[in-house]
Amino acid sequence: MVVLGVILLVIGLVTGISILWTIGVILAVIGAILWLLGAMGHAVAGRKHYW
Repeated sequence: MVVLGVILLVIGLVTGISILWTIGVILAVIGAILWLLGAMGHAVAGRKHYW
């Protein structure tokens, strides 16, 4: 999810499409939060680890 967010950020910046940039930021933030929760050992969506 983080990688997809970064890809959308880059595409949004290069093409000037602001909605892609916004969605990219949202996906990158959510992905980072899920990654941190999984790394700390919290169950995320029923899984012990989130990749």
